[in-house]
Amino acid sequence: MTQRRADITRGLWLGLLGIVVFAVTLPMTRLAVGTPEAPQMSGLFIAMGRALVAAALSAVFLVATRAPWPRRQDVPPLLLTAAGVVLGFPLLTSIAMRHVEAVHASVIVGVLPLATAAVGALLHRQRPSAGFWLCAGLGSALVVAFTMLRSGAPGGGLSIQLADLLLLAAMLCAAVGYGYGARLSQHLRAEHVICWALVMALPLTLPLSLANWPATPLKATAWWGFAYLAVFSMWLGFFAWYRGLALGGTVRVSQVQLVQPFLSMLFAVPLLGERLDAVTAGFGLAVIGVVFIGKKMPVNALPLASLPSRP
Repeated sequence: MTQRRADITRGLWLGLLGIVVFAVTLPMTRLAVGTPEAPQMSGLFIAMGRALVAAALSAVFLVATRAPWPRRQDVPPLLLTAAGVVLGFPLLTSIAMRHVEAVHASVIVGVLPLATAAVGALLHRQRPSAGFWLCAGLGSALVVAFTMLRSGAPGGGLSIQLADLLLLAAMLCAAVGYGYGARLSQHLRAEHVICWALVMALPLTLPLSLANWPATPLKATAWWGFAYLAVFSMWLGFFAWYRGLALGGTVRVSQVQLVQPFLSMLFAVPLLGERLDAVTAGFGLAVIGVVFIGKKMPVNALPLASLPSRP
């Protein structure tokens, strides 16, 4: 029991480290993609190009660490991991970020913890307590309330744009990729999971990157944003994140993501010159408090007889 608690604590800290890395993703994507008035890289190039650079780093890492080849039964979940976090999430967010500010997009990320917890509960055969789901729901409700306050719609209503829908679809892709990647990390090194997913995506990312290479000179800030996305968001961040999910449990550690929207807002202020006020800070503190309470709630394994067999 003591060792399990130590693993959970370590998993939460590693998960938090991964989330800090991921929190810079939206501001850096905004730098790389530009605005409608001053466009930089295309969303397709950013998504495929960052995966291509990370795949090259992954190939070197796999060889240097003498990584074993994935088992045959690991190939389908690796492909689903790649579809979620290598292709789907980067592509959808890169397209959306040209049309919304990072502060606005950050609040949409607030639905990700609940989506990840749901996927994790199904894949890892866990049964979170009612108190856990209450905290998860409360945290998500706080994020939705914040979105409604800042939507800019008449009367303070919720205004949904195409970019918002793309971001929501990106959250679903990320949840699936996180869930399958975490399950693979139970028997593969967490670093190897993302590396193999990136390498498996090369037949798509390589030709699409070359075909969409920017034809005009770009700002240096766009390239710096792209470099961060490739090395940290697409590669190193997953080393900590998947290891944290494996140690602490996907359902529990996923709730650390509740602080990601507000960390993204904090980073957007110095990087993009966007505005952070007292209301945003207040919602951020409230969400952090919910995370602190939720991590103490029990998460139990379901009896095997009550579950469908794994594919």
